[in-house]
Amino acid sequence: MTEQEMQQRTRQFALRVMRLVDALPTERSSDVIGRQLFHCVSSVGANYRAACHAKSHAGFVNRLGIVEEADESSHWMELLVDAGIMEQKRLGALRDEAAEVLRIVSPSRLTARRNARAVKSQIANRKSESEIRQ
Repeated sequence: MTEQEMQQRTRQFALRVMRLVDALPTERSSDVIGRQLFHCVSSVGANYRAACHAKSHAGFVNRLGIVEEADESSHWMELLVDAGIMEQKRLGALRDEAAEVLRIVSPSRLTARRNARAVKSQIANRKSESEIRQ
């Protein structure tokens, strides 16, 4: 999947959740859960986009970590079901999409973190070798 495709996918995910949040009942608990849900889902797309434009490797890894809030969105959707506010069948596709985004992003973040550690280790080894030679 290309960066552009993933950006589009996370944007569509956020739009679908926006429509869901707009359809929630007007009770206070629905409003609070809806705000939390929308906050974490909108952050997924924004931070994926920021990761793609990160100016450093550390920034890239950090932003991908925030994209993993897709998992948090599942928590809020589960609360909607458990509280009897929304039926599970209405949230199934959105929860599946949250899980899929997480399955795509998490391995990339782990690989990027491993690569960063490997580079740091190589730099440390070179410094040690040069100190030994002196």
